[in-house]
Amino acid sequence: MEQQPSAVRLLGPAEVRGLAERLEFRPTKKLGQNFVHDPNTVRRIVATAGIDSDDVVLEVGPGIGSLTLGLLGAAGAVTAVEIDSALADRLSATVTDHAPTLAERLRVINGDALRLSAAEFGGPERAPTALVANLPYNVAVPVVLRLLAELPSLRHGLVMVQAEVADRMAAEPGSRRYGAPSAKCAWYADVRRAGSVSRNVFWPVPNVDSGLVAFTRHEPPAEIDRDRVFAVVEAAFAQRRKTLRSALSGWAGSSERAERLLRAAGIDPAARGEQLHITEFAALAGIAETET
Repeated sequence: MEQQPSAVRLLGPAEVRGLAERLEFRPTKKLGQNFVHDPNTVRRIVATAGIDSDDVVLEVGPGIGSLTLGLLGAAGAVTAVEIDSALADRLSATVTDHAPTLAERLRVINGDALRLSAAEFGGPERAPTALVANLPYNVAVPVVLRLLAELPSLRHGLVMVQAEVADRMAAEPGSRRYGAPSAKCAWYADVRRAGSVSRNVFWPVPNVDSGLVAFTRHEPPAEIDRDRVFAVVEAAFAQRRKTLRSALSGWAGSSERAERLLRAAGIDPAARGEQLHITEFAALAGIAETET
């Protein structure tokens, strides 16, 4: 009989600190190491992620293993990528101690999620279908974007990030939070805010609150090279206070050509980047491509 999340012995505050002490481990700000020590928060994340026994979950930055244990109780398998070798070496033993019947579901990779290839994440036989992770604040957006690009098998996910970053990732056009991360995420998936998380459920306590961001992959909005589209996005937001006619002058080669391309795409040259949907950025990139 499959073990359920509620039957897994999750880690509490004393256990998280005890594991760290045995490892003589001190969390570092450089790696964004803030570990969840509240079992109810772990249960909430697992439930909100909507994973089931058909999912192979990719967890980036498992740390002590708090979330890992919750994920193992719900998913068919978990691939945990941990950059800190001491934590990576200990994770399997922690799972064996707290959920021995689920230990075989876990694969641990000691590496950097920003550098691993698709094959290293598991290959076709263990391709990740869901991303669920408490991501280091300083690399959250690059990690999500790279994994969506590198792993087409990822169908959905839920990540915990700094609240402000969560707002930016899920922002809609016209919002003051909308920017390059919002537009790039929208290329890959439907993205939404899925709740807030208090700083008090972490050890050590960060100086900001966190937010949950859920995504569901969709087909790209246009049949055009993604990098061409992202180049337009980056140019538009590099000087976000400027009109698109001015902001895109370097990308287009001149303000005059930028205006011509914008008008051809049905976009007001006096508009600003935060007003454009990803489909409009794609249309603009497509028109520019036909001129080259």
